[in-house]
Amino acid sequence: MQIDVLYFDGCPNHEPALEQVRDTIATAAIDAVLNEIEIKNLEDVERLAFLGSPTIRINGIDIEPERRDDTNYAMSCRRYGDSGVPSRDLLLRAFSELGSK
Repeated sequence: MQIDVLYFDGCPNHEPALEQVRDTIATAAIDAVLNEIEIKNLEDVERLAFLGSPTIRINGIDIEPERRDDTNYAMSCRRYGDSGVPSRDLLLRAFSELGSK
C-alpha cells in the first residue's frame, strides 16, 4: 500500500497527521510505503489536485470518500470534521477500502 501525505511548509497539522498515520499503520500492522509530498506553489496545488494541508491519499485516492470528486484545490489548511488531523477510525476505514486498489 502506498500512502501519500501532501502538505505545505508551516502547516500546523502536518506533523500531528503524519504521526497519526504512522501510529495507525503500526497498530493495524499494515505493510505500507509512506511518502511526504511538499506542496510548494500554486502550480503544485493544481498539478497534484491538492485539497489542503494535510491531504492523505492511499494508492492515489483521497481517504475521504466525499472529497474524491472535489475540485476546490487550494493552498490552505484542511479539516477532517472538526479537526485538522484525520481520526484513527477514518484512516482504518480508508486502509480497508483502498488498500487493495
